[in-house]
Amino acid sequence: MTDKYDVAVIGGGPAGLAAAIAAERAGARVLLIEREARLGGILKQCVHDGFGLVRFGEKLAGPEYAERFLTQLRGTGVEVTPQTFVDEISPLKGPRADRVPPPTGFQLKLVSAKGMRNVRAKSVILATGCRERTARQVAIHGTRPAGIFTAGSAQYYTNILGQLPAKRCVILGSGDIGLIMARRLTLEGARVLGVYEAKPIPSGLPRNIAQCLHDFDIPLHLSKTVTRVFGHARLEAVEISDVDGVMRPIPGTQERVACDALILSVGLIPENELAEALGVALHPVTKGPVCDQNGMTSVPGVFSCGNAAHVNDLVDYVSESGETAGRAAAHYAMNNSQFTMNHYASLSVDDSFLYAMPQRIHLREPVDEITVFFRSREERGKTRFTARLGNEMILNKNYRQLRPPEMERLTVPLEGAELKPGDVIALEMEEMA
Repeated sequence: MTDKYDVAVIGGGPAGLAAAIAAERAGARVLLIEREARLGGILKQCVHDGFGLVRFGEKLAGPEYAERFLTQLRGTGVEVTPQTFVDEISPLKGPRADRVPPPTGFQLKLVSAKGMRNVRAKSVILATGCRERTARQVAIHGTRPAGIFTAGSAQYYTNILGQLPAKRCVILGSGDIGLIMARRLTLEGARVLGVYEAKPIPSGLPRNIAQCLHDFDIPLHLSKTVTRVFGHARLEAVEISDVDGVMRPIPGTQERVACDALILSVGLIPENELAEALGVALHPVTKGPVCDQNGMTSVPGVFSCGNAAHVNDLVDYVSESGETAGRAAAHYAMNNSQFTMNHYASLSVDDSFLYAMPQRIHLREPVDEITVFFRSREERGKTRFTARLGNEMILNKNYRQLRPPEMERLTVPLEGAELKPGDVIALEMEEMA
């Protein structure tokens, strides 16, 4: 027997929760699939505050933010299936992204303690979040002793299991999770010997650098990285090396730092194995799907949102993208016969951008405006941002400062622009005097 739904949402974190609620409110029959026993995603272990400032206008801890959406979810008819994995997913028709007509739906094979279950959905939302890079992915040599954790794993041990994973630790990477764990471990009695960052500038938000490092006198070392670990049963020390302008270790600069734990905060990678299985085109920089303004990927009927699309700074924006994808997926499920292939305009960026989202604009209905998220490739001072359609400037905005770790969000007005399929909106940045 195969159960049928309008929308299947894969992932019950902040993006998936927002998507499921929005899709159900738009009139769709929704299935929410979550591999863990509890909904909420990474928010369950984020006991620090700072969530919800944009959306709710107040500082919330991660579980508090998640509970706002869980309360809304309980008032809907969304079917939730926890501790369930998607073993297979395939389109019912048109297995390739470039095949016409588009898929008429999707077949999902689910696995849980109750056994196998087959599900069909007219549209699918990928809200699978992201994973952390490991020591092997950043070329750290040496043995494989206990005591090497990703920042998220250390956070889980400390905040969920109530176990202190380190007494004297080194943190590699100045990403926000690593900075927050430097403070958390210090508060729990561990000694953080230092935070080491291979880049010449920190990767985390300025407020986290101030509140997590400066306020606790934890040193931050830039242009330095961990190149080797020592120890067998347990980590005994790490080797720290200076790096050059392209982040290669400089011979002769090694120093050994005794410690019992190495915490890695060296970047996040969107979880997109299911997207790849469906033939979804991935962006070379974000590692997430190429999407339009509604979160639809290159495969019609497949949507992506949250950190599965690109890594966000704020959970508020994750929820926003989930709601957008949820509404659009519900609309597609109930009106896919009206969907038009190749009816797109696109966004292009110059070399000053690391990336911009979305990458294209679907023109099935008039588009008055789009929300654009972008990161600059390098740290910049006063900068003028422009958006052009041909020779016409449609947006001009000035920034006092831009930094790669800080994602920017703005609205590009398109009312009256008369976009046509094949048009290109060019995004550019230039230095100001």
